[in-house]
Amino acid sequence: MRMGTSESRTLSVAAGGTLIALIAFTAPLATINPTAAALGADTAGRTWILSSMSIGLGAVLLSAGTIADDFGRRRTFVGGAIVLAGASVAAALAPSTLPFVIARIAQGVGGAAVIASSLGLIAHAFLAGPARAAASGVWGAAVGGGIGLGPLVAAGFERSADWRDAYWVIAIASGFVAVVARRLLVESRAEHARGLDVAGTVLLATGMSALLAALVEGRSGWGRPVVLVLAATAVVLLTAFVIVEARSRVAMLDLRLFTEPAFLAATGAAVATGAGIIALMSYMGGFVSVALGISTLGAAWLLSAWSATSVVTALLARRIRVSGRMQLVGGLVAVGLGQLSLLGITSDTSWQRLVPSLVFTGMASGVVNAALGREAVASVPAGRGSLGSGANNTARYVGSAVGVTIVAVLAARPAGSGAVALADGWNHASLFTTGISFVGALLVLLCRPRRTPQTTPDTAVVAPGGAPSHR
Repeated sequence: MRMGTSESRTLSVAAGGTLIALIAFTAPLATINPTAAALGADTAGRTWILSSMSIGLGAVLLSAGTIADDFGRRRTFVGGAIVLAGASVAAALAPSTLPFVIARIAQGVGGAAVIASSLGLIAHAFLAGPARAAASGVWGAAVGGGIGLGPLVAAGFERSADWRDAYWVIAIASGFVAVVARRLLVESRAEHARGLDVAGTVLLATGMSALLAALVEGRSGWGRPVVLVLAATAVVLLTAFVIVEARSRVAMLDLRLFTEPAFLAATGAAVATGAGIIALMSYMGGFVSVALGISTLGAAWLLSAWSATSVVTALLARRIRVSGRMQLVGGLVAVGLGQLSLLGITSDTSWQRLVPSLVFTGMASGVVNAALGREAVASVPAGRGSLGSGANNTARYVGSAVGVTIVAVLAARPAGSGAVALADGWNHASLFTTGISFVGALLVLLCRPRRTPQTTPDTAVVAPGGAPSHR
């Protein structure tokens, strides 16, 4: 892939910012035990430590994408990196669970701005076709790399120094990316700005926050008043969001997009990825440490067998000569088969038994990540790449939050305690996530693109979002 200086700078900075945001997202997976002990966290506190950044991500990803397209992608990227840096400092200094959780939510807000605007920057810098496909592969590799590096970085610092040092490194890296982006990137925005959808932004952020908080609190008991209140609040706010978006002239999300097969396919694949393989891998680190007696650092390396393979495959995915839709179908089917091969784990299973399955699943995940980056942009009107990124990643992280919750519930179902019960729980959870991947592949397969009727060159239609396009 030949790139000019401007394009290579954009890709390097955008992918680097995404990598750092994903490192921050997965860092606590490997160090939850020392982190919880240092902060004095109880069982509920541990759940919040692991899940709090998802709330920030899920709440503002879509809004951040819209803001980036309308008010400047570079500006949003830089602002997000600065917020991520400041929140990481707060996490490193947190004396107890509550301040740490608040800092993690703020990390999610900053990370959301970085992730949403990064793909918009790439879409603006690279024309649709092979160049954008290759660039989207690099972005997808950054997603997989960040997921795998987070636990490794955190576990490495926890073993050699202190778990808090990982957050200092994230803060420094985020600040560096903000400075580099401010100096090297060219500002870009949509040709026709819609204006800020204040009502939609507030309703979506508060509604998603309530939904994700209900999922987190629900793991400690689904019938508790706080869970029921949060769930009811989420339903009311998100329903109001749909009503407002349907009537607003400056809607951040044109609901007509949900009638477009390409958008439905990309969104459904993102949900399946989050609720499927990402949810299972989020659970795996703690599982292998307790059930199989693998060290924290060893568990992080084992996870990298999946994530590192996904990085390499995402970079090579541009050589796949099929449509993005069929790439998603094939990738999700292969992800499902990989998870299926992880069934049958017992308390006597060795780590060597897991590696081939994780490598195969990582290859398939890389294919999916590369395709998601490309289809997220291709499924929305031209000039709305950050919106596409925000919508697609919102689906991924909400799917992850739901999937992790269900995995935790299924894993706890087998009676008894100890490694045997944990292994049984793993098998129940992996069977569920396998099914999610297969269902996602079927959904994408059914979302066939519409046949475009032949028209004269001057026949124009209005695409979702009001952007005229010629068919």
